[in-house]
Amino acid sequence: MKIFENESLKLHSTFRIGGKAKYFTMPENIEEIKESISFAKENGLEYMIIGNGSNILFTDKGYDGLIIVLTKLKGIELIGENTLRVYAGELMSSVGSFAYNNGLGGMEALAGIPGSIGGGIYMNCGAYGSEIKDVLRKVCYLYSNGETKVFDVSELDLSYRHSIFSNDDPQFDGAIVYADIELFEKDKNAIAEKMAEHREARKSKQPLEYPSCGSTFKRPVGYFAAQLIDECGLKGKAVGDACVSEKHAGFVINKGEATCAQVLELIEIVKETVLREKGVVLECEIKVVGK
Repeated sequence: MKIFENESLKLHSTFRIGGKAKYFTMPENIEEIKESISFAKENGLEYMIIGNGSNILFTDKGYDGLIIVLTKLKGIELIGENTLRVYAGELMSSVGSFAYNNGLGGMEALAGIPGSIGGGIYMNCGAYGSEIKDVLRKVCYLYSNGETKVFDVSELDLSYRHSIFSNDDPQFDGAIVYADIELFEKDKNAIAEKMAEHREARKSKQPLEYPSCGSTFKRPVGYFAAQLIDECGLKGKAVGDACVSEKHAGFVINKGEATCAQVLELIEIVKETVLREKGVVLECEIKVVGK
């Protein structure tokens, strides 16, 4: 296992924003995850375990500890007729392709989410009316003491953008290792057609040409965040290179060299404006990480 120093975190977030991590590693298996956590503890370092960085905004000062990225913890296998065992670092798109190749439906809407399975479970990701909880059956979790536990989906308290792992509960100081996902037999042409439909919808409605973390705000009960932001005339509102997308008001994008400070300032402007004009409190979906 290699430990790197002063790694640019811009390279590990879909926002392409952030300073440097004091230490950085990319374990490829469970033993290397254990070694990474041990390294942090032995050196009195804070540590954070992430996936593809698709919902993370790193601060401009970076992270004064060890960032552990699980995108090399890979593997997908059929463990039953319609059940996949997927390791945490696998991207949603890879799982979607595997499911398609094996004539299995259920991943069509999720396959376009630019995150990993581990990160998707952490926040119960979703798109186009589907959530990962719909196909999830079991999750194997590695605690920092080296012990593992297999959770049934019923134990994970999965709800809108929430799981037991996202509660900041100190007992969950380790990593999601793998998940068992149950799909169903489906005609491959029908799978391909649905995936193409979702892909075209994303391309036409989302600012995929710019770095971002996807939807910046959670959906307020009874409202759509993007509609509220649009109605407040905030499309195109910018602070430096941080900008509310003209294409989809729910996205804050990086138009070039945006900083974390600029993104956070813009988010506060949006939240304050929507509260003042619409009386609705917007909650940020992005996790800010760093010092």
